Order: sequence, then structure tokens, then C-alpha cells
Amino acid sequence: TRANRVAHRLIAEGVQPDDRVAICAERSVELVVGLLGILKAGGGYVPLDPGYPGERLQWIVADAAPKRLLSDAAGREVLGASGHAAYDVLDIATLAGDSRQPSRNPVLATLGLRPEHLAYVIYTSGSTGTPKGVLVEHRQVTRLFDATAPWFGFNAQDVWCLFHSFAFDFSVWELWGALRYGGRLVVVPREIAQSAQECYDLVCRTGVTVLNQTPSAFRSFSEAQAHSRQAHRLRYVIFGGEALEPAMLKGWYERHGEQSPALINMYGITETTVHVTYRALRQADTQVSSSPIGQCIPDLRAYVLDAYQQPVPMGAVGELYISGAGVARGYWNRAELTAQRFVRDPFQQEARMYRTGDLARYLPDGSLVYLGRNDSQVKIRGFRIELGEIEARLVEHAGVREAVVLAREAEGGGKRLVAYVVAQDGADGEDLVRALRTHLGERLPDYMVPGAFVRLTSWPLTANGKLDRKALPVPDD
Repeated sequence: TRANRVAHRLIAEGVQPDDRVAICAERSVELVVGLLGILKAGGGYVPLDPGYPGERLQWIVADAAPKRLLSDAAGREVLGASGHAAYDVLDIATLAGDSRQPSRNPVLATLGLRPEHLAYVIYTSGSTGTPKGVLVEHRQVTRLFDATAPWFGFNAQDVWCLFHSFAFDFSVWELWGALRYGGRLVVVPREIAQSAQECYDLVCRTGVTVLNQTPSAFRSFSEAQAHSRQAHRLRYVIFGGEALEPAMLKGWYERHGEQSPALINMYGITETTVHVTYRALRQADTQVSSSPIGQCIPDLRAYVLDAYQQPVPMGAVGELYISGAGVARGYWNRAELTAQRFVRDPFQQEARMYRTGDLARYLPDGSLVYLGRNDSQVKIRGFRIELGEIEARLVEHAGVREAVVLAREAEGGGKRLVAYVVAQDGADGEDLVRALRTHLGERLPDYMVPGAFVRLTSWPLTANGKLDRKALPVPDD
């Protein structure tokens, strides 16, 4: 009823299919009401996480040019009235509680809404220093659940949790998965999601059966479980967002075995609608060093190709291309980049495929192994990060002449960002680091701010005069 009221108000405001409606709100019931209201009105939602810096949110709003902007109190505070004077920010709670608006479902056929219309625009990190918006349609989302249903058998008794930011595409699987199957959705507050012990307590207390985690987050979750006396009711733990190192699961398997719960590894990308592959993990997988990602979702095709877009031999390493029903429409306002990444499928008539930039190889049994990136993009805690975007922001600062950012192995597993800078003459080291943290914190999400800064007088070079990344020093404490 509350979502219907939001929808009717948006329709009255002129929202039509393929219009973008931005929404900036904390994780709450009102957030879900707002998202449903946008979709029921025929619009596509543009998620704005209030935990992101105001400058980044303002850039996304300016780029997305939404028809309307929905928000709650936290969203209004971070957006700032000065940054959005052109927008009449609509309060979700006020719209949802307006009894003057009809409470019935809008008739989608009357609105002209079709499967090929926009469902959402999620912005991901961009190598040029600015994020890029991925356009995903309704049909790409609905087929994700239809195509994967036989593997999972999700039902109305399942309890899911919205653990991730709704500006991260893993949330599409969490939120709409719960509602699609008539299950229950536990909205995890930001502060609890950042505490493994509190998160585990919540999972036990609310009876969560379907948990979606990045491997980095699950490492801490597993440690919390090992030190807790509480029992969970998990049926599935589904990994995604970043490469899984199966060895990290040894302790979990020793305590739980293979089926209580079942652990599933799913590789995916925002541009191919959350998930691409499925692999039911086994305890024996903890003995391998590679990241097994399994088989393609049935309505997708995965090609491992060489530099000429020709298939490589079985077992050889190549770039992964994804074709099929999950491939997104493209990037908003980035026609040239769309043409570079969304290309014609030479193996399927009138089909497109997405060039992932990921390296992979096929095993003899037809399953895939993920082998990392072929460029400077990395994933940390599930967030896709273009290192070039951070470097571009660093050199904007007056005290920096040149900058390089790497993702290095961190103690205890996982990766962390390290920034290497050659400073302008006269810049003080400690003062510069403090200034750079502040500079980046005002412009980038916290997961893109390096954990360590190393100041160099010059770059280490190879014999060919190129930057020797391997010679860049490991930061001290």
C-alpha cells in the first residue's frame, strides 16, 4: 500500500517508463518502499548510498539527470540542499503515508511498461576518474531468478538479508530474490553489517536461511561463528563480488561439513546482471589454489577468447566474454565506452556479448576457473575499483606530482589499497598524507581510500624504462 502511494505520486509527477528516479536513503523499510514505488511507477531507480561522499553523489545525480529524487532524512543531509537546488527532493515517508494517493497497484499495461524498459542504473568505478552508470532492464533481472531457480529451490519460507549497499549490484539478488519468492527480507543496518559478530547474531536471531557474502566479509563472519554458541539456520551461503580463495573455507567445512549449509560460488558483473556462473563447492575445493567459478547460468554463454576474439584451446588462458539474456543495455551517456565493451557476438546471430576484462580458462569438465584481471581493475570487499580513478583523484591534489595505486595482499588475507606518490617539491610527508586522506575521503567512497600511503622521490624502473610495479615497497606499519 505504501509503495503504491509512492508510485501514484511519481506518476502524477510525470514519471514514465525509462525515466530515471534517484533514491538516497539508509537501509530501512522505507528504502524498500521507495524502490518498489519507483518500479511500480514504471521508472528505473538510481541508487545513491548516503554513506558515499556528497561530491560523488552530486556527480551521479548530475550525470543520471533523474526525473525525480526520493530521499529520507539521512539522504537529504548528505545530499545537501546547495548541491541539488534544481531538484524538489521528495520525502519517501511523506509520500508513503499520504492517504490522498490511491493505494491500489498501478496498471503497468496502462503505463506502457515492458520487459525491455529500465529497472535500475548502478554506477561502478571508472578508469577515467568518474563513475559510469550501467543500464539494466526488467527482463535481465527477472530471467536471473527464473534461470537459477532449479539450482536453489528458494521458497516463501526462506529468510534473506539485505547485507550489502543497494548501490552495489549484489543487493539486486538479495532484495528482489527475497520478494520474488515471497520470502522474508531482513534489512541489515549499516553499523551491524560492519560488525561480523553483530551480523552473525542477527542472522541467528532472525533465522536467515539465504546469506549472500563477498569472500572478504565471510572470512570475518566465519570467525565470529567459530566463537559463538548460537546456532544458525542457514541453507545457503552464496559467494560473489570478488574472487574466492577456497582454502579460506577449511575451518568452516571442518565445523559444518558440506551441506549445512551448502556453499555456492557465483561469479558475476554488474554489466551482466549480478551473476554469470554457478559452482556448488565441496570440501575438496579447499585443496586447490585457483578460484573455481563453475558453469554458466543456462541462458548465458561464456567464451574464453584471445586478442582477436577467437576461442583459445581447452585449458588455455583467455579473456572472458559473456553473451546472452543477462547482458545489460550499456552505459548511460557513454556511447564510445558502450561500443568498446558491449560488442557483437560472432558466434550467435543478432546477439551481443560483454567484454569482461577478466582472465579465465575452461577445465576438461566444462567448468570455468577465474584467473584475475587483465587491466588495473580490482575488487576489494566485493566493490569493483578502477585504480585509475583513485590515481586521477590523487594527482588533482596540489601536493602530488605523480601517483600509482596498487592492491596488495593484507595480513590475515584479502587485499588492501596502497597509494604511492611522488610529491611536489616542498610538500611535507606526514602533512601530505593527512591532506590526501581528507582529499580522497571527500570525493570517493571509503572503500576506495587507500589504507596506506608511501611517499617516493622517484619511481623504480625496469630495464626498458617502464614502471617496475613489483619493486614498489611494501608499506611498513
